[in-house]
Amino acid sequence: MKILYLLCLIAGSTAFAQTITFKGCINLFDDQTFIFNKTGVDTNNKSIYVTTPVDGEPCSGLGTCEFKIQWNNTLTRWEFIADEGYGTFTNPKLVYYNSTGNNTVSFPPGNSIGTWVENTAFTTGLCNGNLTAANSTMTGDVQTTTLGTSDLSKNKIQIFPNPVTDFIRISGIDNGLSIQIYNIDGRLVKSEMFDSKIDVSQLIPGGYILKINTRDFQTHQFKFVKK
Repeated sequence: MKILYLLCLIAGSTAFAQTITFKGCINLFDDQTFIFNKTGVDTNNKSIYVTTPVDGEPCSGLGTCEFKIQWNNTLTRWEFIADEGYGTFTNPKLVYYNSTGNNTVSFPPGNSIGTWVENTAFTTGLCNGNLTAANSTMTGDVQTTTLGTSDLSKNKIQIFPNPVTDFIRISGIDNGLSIQIYNIDGRLVKSEMFDSKIDVSQLIPGGYILKINTRDFQTHQFKFVKK
C-alpha cells in the first residue's frame, strides 16, 4: 500500500494564503502537521479546504493522510473528513463535525469555537475526544471568536462608519497586529499590518468580514457593508 503524508507549510507565510494548519488525533494520524489549502467554494458559498499528500509517513489504517474540511448543508454543520484511501473522497470517513460554531460565516470554526465532535463510530475513541486546545492545534483561515464578539469586546472595540465608503476606523485596540478582510464567499480580499484607519475604497460594494488579530493572539471579527 502506498504510504502518503503531507508537505508541512507555515500557515499564513504568504499574506494572501488561505490555509488551515491542523495537528491532532495523533493516535490515528501520527505526530504530523497537516496543511489544508482552500480549493474553492460550494453552492452555499462555503469554503472547501483539502490537504495535499506526498510520499512519507504512515497514516494508520487509512492508507493516505488526505483530509477535507467542508460544509454539509443537509446537516447544517462543518465536517472534517478523511479520504477512504484512494485519493478520491468518494467514500470518505467522518472524523469530526461542528454544528455549534458560527455557521453564517463562509470559513470553518477553529477548535475553540463551538464543539468539534469526535465521530467515535469511525475513530473508536482514538482521537481522545472532541477537539480542544489541549489535544490539537487548528489555526489559519478559521473562526477564532464568534462574529460580533463578546459583549466585553463590543464595549472596547468599535469599527465605524458602517456602512462605509472609503475608510474604516478602528477604536479600542492598542495592540493590533494585522487585519484581514473576507468577502461573503470567504475569499481573502485584503491583508495588511494593523492600522486604525483602513482603506476599503477599492472594494466592490457588498458585505464583508473584518478580522483583527492582536499581539496577544486574540482575534476579533466584525461584519461591515461597503457602499
